[in-house]
Amino acid sequence: MKRVAICAVAQHEIKGNIWYKRFQDMLLDILEDLQGETGFTFGGENGVKNVLTCSDDFFDARTISDNAVNDVVGAANYRGEQKMAQEGLNGIGYAMADILSGHDDVIYFAGHCKESLSASRNQIANMAYDPFYCRCLGMDYLNAAGLQARAYMEKTKITPEQLAQVVVRARQWASRNTYANEKTQLNLGDVMYSSVLCDPIRSLHAYPVSDGAVAMLLASEERAYEFTDNPIWITGFGNCMDDYFMGRRDLAASSALKKAAEQAYKMAGIKQPRKSVNLMEVMDCYAYQQPMWLEGLGLCDEGKGGDFINEYGPAKYNVNLSGGMLAGRPLMIGGLYGVAEAVLQLKGQANEHQAADVNCAVIQSTTGGAGQFQTVVVLER
Repeated sequence: MKRVAICAVAQHEIKGNIWYKRFQDMLLDILEDLQGETGFTFGGENGVKNVLTCSDDFFDARTISDNAVNDVVGAANYRGEQKMAQEGLNGIGYAMADILSGHDDVIYFAGHCKESLSASRNQIANMAYDPFYCRCLGMDYLNAAGLQARAYMEKTKITPEQLAQVVVRARQWASRNTYANEKTQLNLGDVMYSSVLCDPIRSLHAYPVSDGAVAMLLASEERAYEFTDNPIWITGFGNCMDDYFMGRRDLAASSALKKAAEQAYKMAGIKQPRKSVNLMEVMDCYAYQQPMWLEGLGLCDEGKGGDFINEYGPAKYNVNLSGGMLAGRPLMIGGLYGVAEAVLQLKGQANEHQAADVNCAVIQSTTGGAGQFQTVVVLER
């Protein structure tokens, strides 16, 4: 099978409120960074002819949000531009399919999200629910996560101390990451006694409001070396959607994540992830999700997430060395920041938080209430 490479990535520094820049300015910054690194151009015989973007109308406070970015992502003058309004990691699968089909051989992919533009991201998440049964009840991603957190804690007996360890470790790694949002160091007590958002989720269990943008250049195997001497290969991809109504699924486990991981591992030829994978970027919007998603990804036995934390499992598998979502990433592109981090780690360019001997990385993202839709990508050197 032909291969698709990620040649280079560019990240905008994440902040809680980048009021001094429009999202167009943020996208232009990372475009110029990526062009400076790779030398790619738009149009012509060998230039990029198709652009993929990720944005959201609600977070951008306008309809057809991609109309506002065409000129700063190289899609002006009638070039192809395709928008995905889904968690950004799914765009990796879309771009890969586009290249493997022969439709394009090079794709520029950029995503942005400014959560600070909205009065409340909970109000935006409420619009994801149906208008007849759930939206009118005030359902959103936070209270859906609260229901799931309680179910998971009761099933696994994971403790508040163990969840606090997840947050403390995230902040420790974030302090080494240039692009991370929240770097304030915490102790267990800070987390355990922070104010309650939605029982049992406390304020420091939740990811902070974040603005950011991220981009990458993808290419076919035939053209990848035009842009880099060290391409990173997409060897696995999978996604799966669980039941829309939470009452019809087991909230204490994620069957969708297990199936998405199974697809990605099979494509990558990974039979034992615990032996093959040595870096993980998981989308832990809330502290309980990190051990829960690691169970679904097969790094620890189901129901043993708390023991995995106590046994330093996240350190063993280099989980979220960037700080992850708990250090602050925008909701729409959290998975894309995970890809950018993994690419830098695989290239040996992660600077102060570089891990040793990273050959295979797994990135997971989710969207929808209580992890309804799950996506998994495998990257290798």
